[in-house]
Amino acid sequence: MIISISNPVLATEIFSAILFLILLFSMRSRRISEWLPTSLTTELKGAAILMIVISHIGYFLVDDHRFLWPLSIMAGVGVNLFLFLSGFGLTASNLQKELSAGKFYQRRLFKLLVPFWLAVVTFLLTDFFILGKTYSLAFIGQAFVGIFKSADLYRDLNSPLWYFTFILIYYLLFPIFFSKKRLWLTALLLFIAGDVFVRINPAYFSNVMHLYRVHTFAFPLGILAAWAVTKLPSASILEKLSQGWRAAGYYLLIMISLAAFVYTNFNSGIGESATKEQWMSLMAVLAIIIVFVMKKREFRLFTIFGLYSYEIYLWHWPILYRYDVIYGHMPAWLATIVYLVLFIGIAWLVQKVSSGIFNLAGRLMKKEPIKC
Repeated sequence: MIISISNPVLATEIFSAILFLILLFSMRSRRISEWLPTSLTTELKGAAILMIVISHIGYFLVDDHRFLWPLSIMAGVGVNLFLFLSGFGLTASNLQKELSAGKFYQRRLFKLLVPFWLAVVTFLLTDFFILGKTYSLAFIGQAFVGIFKSADLYRDLNSPLWYFTFILIYYLLFPIFFSKKRLWLTALLLFIAGDVFVRINPAYFSNVMHLYRVHTFAFPLGILAAWAVTKLPSASILEKLSQGWRAAGYYLLIMISLAAFVYTNFNSGIGESATKEQWMSLMAVLAIIIVFVMKKREFRLFTIFGLYSYEIYLWHWPILYRYDVIYGHMPAWLATIVYLVLFIGIAWLVQKVSSGIFNLAGRLMKKEPIKC
């Protein structure tokens, strides 16, 4: 349900101050040795999921949009950042160990689906037994194969799962189009596929097409970034550029990138045109990536959320909207912090269960005896 809160500006100031202090105390020094190592992409995922969850709370859960503003204006950037990192991660992984289409689906797709199925089954059951809410067999069948054709935050089983359908299409097409020697072509083909899809505008997906339109570039752009990284000199050059007389230019670039990130979020183009919205969002994504690549500190808070970002995305909205038991019993700033901690706990548990399922499936496929 929609939450009414008092003193939204004060609550935002308290939450922001606490978040800043936690970020400050979670800082650790880092040595720049790679352009986009796994540790850095994990941090970026953590930043992305915080953007999305905070936006969902500030703009859709509470009745006063001043709560969590302006932290709440970055949901679209968070989604594009996720898509970019997915394209980058899949490409970087396949460059290290190229998988056939069959192996790719068996390993990568299965890891995507298991946490998703756990979330779908859980919310189908809790909606039925707690809320007395039922869904048609057709909807349940579509849900289990990852097809969601609407994104109604207040009526759907789990409205953020429109994203799952979108990323699932990329996962299905990626091994078919992947070319280790022509990564630029892989990116181009996937962009064309996405662009053609939104231009055709199939009626079946008419209720979510407005979301697809502003996210067609990010995944192929991630593939291009993985290709570009292989062409760049060693990232250790950044260490040299941050020292001596070059340091002024180095830190100036970080400040310019931060300013670009802020500007593009405040001038996002939302409500104007899909083209402007997408390009402003992508500029924000590239700006924050530049900052993260060049910064000399690691934020452990982002890393923790990054490790559990996918599971948090799958679970956060139904818990916040349909099963909230926290906002009505404590100040909004404290309730938000409690929920963020709770989501990490839930995501940790989901990962443990998923790992058990992965191990069981692996043993069954190898026909190994299962140990109790």
